[in-house]
Amino acid sequence: MNEERNMKIFCLLLAAICSPVLSESWKATIVKNLDALVSSCVVVPCSFSHPKEKLPTSRLRGIWHRSNKRDEIIYYEDKTRVLENFRGRTQMLGDLGQNNCTLEIVEIKNHDNGPFCFRIELARTETDTETKDKFSFVEDCVELNMLPGPPKPKLVHSETATEGHSYIVTCSVIHTCPSHPPTLTWSRSTRDGLIEDHREIHSGFWEKQSILTFIPEVKDDHSEITCTAEFHKQQTSSATMKVYVKRSENYNHIIIPAVVGVATAVIFGVFCIFMVKKYKKRITELQSQDGSMWNRLSRLSRRIHSSGPGPSRSDQRRSIWSRFSRRPRGDRVDFGHTPNNVMSQSCADQKVSKPRFPSPKSQPKSCNYKEDLDDGDDYMNTADLNVYGNI
Repeated sequence: MNEERNMKIFCLLLAAICSPVLSESWKATIVKNLDALVSSCVVVPCSFSHPKEKLPTSRLRGIWHRSNKRDEIIYYEDKTRVLENFRGRTQMLGDLGQNNCTLEIVEIKNHDNGPFCFRIELARTETDTETKDKFSFVEDCVELNMLPGPPKPKLVHSETATEGHSYIVTCSVIHTCPSHPPTLTWSRSTRDGLIEDHREIHSGFWEKQSILTFIPEVKDDHSEITCTAEFHKQQTSSATMKVYVKRSENYNHIIIPAVVGVATAVIFGVFCIFMVKKYKKRITELQSQDGSMWNRLSRLSRRIHSSGPGPSRSDQRRSIWSRFSRRPRGDRVDFGHTPNNVMSQSCADQKVSKPRFPSPKSQPKSCNYKEDLDDGDDYMNTADLNVYGNI
């Protein structure tokens, strides 16, 4: 009796010790919080582990229910046990045989915030559907954050594009429904090049990315590019950017004027050097000619004529007019036989008749005919005066 009693106590103690260990060996990994776009969809990543050998999918039953009420089932194979407002909106994406319990919820409503927990049931055999083990992971549940509107895509690009060089613009958006990822479209043609990528950035959150590559032209300067993200159930959001194109001739408008200026300066310098050489050659020729005998005689002759006394042109004209204006009105006058003392008399004693032809100048007439006649000695001699006087 004592031995049996001791054996029972030992078995109870062993069961008490091993029971928590076995119960803790079934674990589930579920994202605690996720964003969910209203009227779109959400995918809740879920995985579990157990201490048994690999279990077939036919022996496993996956259940999702509300955390505080296990009888409020949102997903089960038997759809009659699912809450009416969740029927047709939930499905298991993961394979339970692969320890994947991922859940998808479509047409998200405002009251689908959860929290939702996962529970697994193990059937006795593949043919016996009665379950003998049931594990609920109420401590690892997901809660959904309702988004009233779709998130806006994000644009990443360089500030300035260069004409004729490739320009890259990246459009990306974060979402939580990889089963129905959003589509990204561009406002301009994508014939130059388009690359798309879809990846999980961290558990439950995915990024859809589209990379646009194009060759900007002058007409693209200050133009706008829009990236539009369309989510499940045709919800859209967009982001717009401006393209600033740096023209390639911006460099030419500096280089070309500089080259033209330098070329002009070089041409002008060559011209100046040519002209200077030409004038120097001419000056040398003139200097060589100055030493000739002919040039020396020419300079000597100019000096003699310029130094000698001679009447000016005005004096010559005045002497010629004086001869005509002094002609007497009456009988002939012979200047050659007139005594000198008579000619030296004062103007008051002499009566000289007024000339027939007026003098072209208004200067007073000279009283001394001899002085007037002497003014023209360079052009007329005494015989000529006698001839004019006898008229």
